[in-house]
Amino acid sequence: MTDHPKQVPAEFVPPSVWCNPWHFIAFGFGSGTLPKAPGTWGSLVALPFVPLWQMLPDWGYWLMLGVTMLFGFWLCGKVAEDLRVHDHEGIVWDEMVGMWITLWLVPEGWGWLLLGFLMFRLFDIVKPWPIRWIDRHVHGGVGIMLDDVLAGVFAWLAMQGVIWAWANGLGAGLGF
Repeated sequence: MTDHPKQVPAEFVPPSVWCNPWHFIAFGFGSGTLPKAPGTWGSLVALPFVPLWQMLPDWGYWLMLGVTMLFGFWLCGKVAEDLRVHDHEGIVWDEMVGMWITLWLVPEGWGWLLLGFLMFRLFDIVKPWPIRWIDRHVHGGVGIMLDDVLAGVFAWLAMQGVIWAWANGLGAGLGF
C-alpha cells in the first residue's frame, strides 16, 4: 500500500459499502457515507450501543473493548486495502471504538453520553501529541485504529477527572 493516496474524500462512497458486509461495518453501518463530518456521524452511531455495553460487568465491557479494537485492526486494514487507500474518511469503525473507550466506567445518563461525545470529538479533532504523530506515521489497520483508540483513552482520562470532580462536589452545577 505504498502508492495509494493518504485519504479519499468521504464524498466518494464506494458502492461496496452497500453490498459488502465488512465495508458496511467499517463505514459505521452506513454513517461514514454522509458527506459532512463522517467521523462525527460514526461517533454518534456508537452512542446507542453504550447502554448495552453498560449492562455488562466492568470486565465484560473491557473485554468487548479489546475484541472490538482487535477486530478493528483487521477490519479497517482490510477495507482500506480493498479500497486501495490508506484511510478513507468514511471508515468510522475506529471512531466507534474510540467512543466506547471514552465511555467505559462512566455513569449512565444522557448528560454523560453527551459530555463523552464532546470530549472524544475534541481529542479526535485536535489530535494532541502523540496522537497526531501516530496518525501521520503508523499505517494499515493499526494506524487507522490507533489514533482513535488514543483519542478515546485521552477522553476517558478527562471523563474520569470530571466524574471524580462531580463525585467530590466540585461539579454540582453540571446537572448530570
